[in-house]
Amino acid sequence: QVQLVESGGGLVQPGGSLRLSCAASGSIFNIYFMAWYRQAPGKQRDLVATVTTDGGTNYADSVKGRFTISRDNAKKTTYLQMNSLKPEDTAVYYCKMRVGWTDYWGQGTQVTVSS
Repeated sequence: QVQLVESGGGLVQPGGSLRLSCAASGSIFNIYFMAWYRQAPGKQRDLVATVTTDGGTNYADSVKGRFTISRDNAKKTTYLQMNSLKPEDTAVYYCKMRVGWTDYWGQGTQVTVSS
């Protein structure tokens, strides 16, 4: 059984920074794909950033230049460094990992950007 545990969310003022972490545990031999999504109240869950096995990254236009996704394969962990945060970044952030042919999701962590 694969489990993902997220951490690092919280309340931050506009212009501030947060770093989210998502660690996988269980019988895992290879994680092909890691990603972060977010879901604001009343809205659909949207893709924020992805990182492939070889470190290739992709970002939603709304976060380009502000967010950085990374991964540590030895620790089975992905990170999302969020800088210059804006109120519109407020959402529940979820990580997703593809192990074999199965996608696994974290439980979500709340990020609130407010003064």
